[in-house]
Amino acid sequence: MPLFVDCHSHVCPSSDDGAGSVTEGAILCREAARHGTGILFATPHIWPHLTLTEERGRLIRAAFAELAPIAGLELRLGFELTPSPALLEDDPRRYELEGTGCVLMEVPFSDDLELLERLAEHTEAAGLRPVIAHPERAAEVLAQPTLAEGLAERGWALQVNATSLLGRHGISSRELGWDLLERGLASIVASDGHRQARPPQLDEAYALARERLGDDADRFFDGSALGVTARPTPSPATSRDA
Repeated sequence: MPLFVDCHSHVCPSSDDGAGSVTEGAILCREAARHGTGILFATPHIWPHLTLTEERGRLIRAAFAELAPIAGLELRLGFELTPSPALLEDDPRRYELEGTGCVLMEVPFSDDLELLERLAEHTEAAGLRPVIAHPERAAEVLAQPTLAEGLAERGWALQVNATSLLGRHGISSRELGWDLLERGLASIVASDGHRQARPPQLDEAYALARERLGDDADRFFDGSALGVTARPTPSPATSRDA
C-alpha cells in the first residue's frame, strides 16, 4: 500500500465547518496517519461570505503552526475555493496547495459552471493548475455528466471524494465517481474530511479501488498527479546520526 497524499481536508481550525480546535484537528490528523496518509493538506474553505481577510489569514496560519508539529504526518497548507466574482480579482497564488503549483476549487453544488470555469482560467493565467474538487457531487454535473469531460479536456485535474466512491453521498455520486476514475477523467482521490463523523481517511476507498482497478489505483492516491510523494518518517529505532 502506498503512503497516501490527501489534498483536501478541513483539519485546521478556520471558522468554517471543519475542525473546531487544534486538539480536534490533531486527532483527525493522527487518525489519517494511522489509516495510511503520509501527506495531508489542510484546505480551509474560502466562501463568498468567509473570505481570506488579513485577520482570518493570520489566525489560520497561527493554528496551522500549532497543529503541524503534533499532526503525526506531513501537514501542508492550502485552501478550497468556492467560485465567486471577488476571487477573479484576487491573486490565486495566495491559495496554492503548498509545494504543488495547484489550486483547489470546488464545483458549486447547485450553480452552473460558468464562474468555476472563469476562476480556473484566472488560476491558469497565474501559472497554476486548477484542481476541481468533487464534481461527482454537483447537481449540474450529475444532470449532465459530459460537463466533467469538458473540465478534464482543459487539462484541469478532477478530484473525486473517497466518500463518494463508498456510496456515502448517494448512488448517483458513487456511480459517477467510479466512472470518472475508470475512464481516466479524474486523476485524484481525496477525503474532503471535516470532523470526526467524516474523517480524512482514504484506506477504505483505496482497498475498493484496488479491487476494481488493480495496480492502476495507486496513481489516484499517491500524489503523483500533484507531483508530490509521501515518504515514511524514520522511527527513532532506525534513525542514526551521520
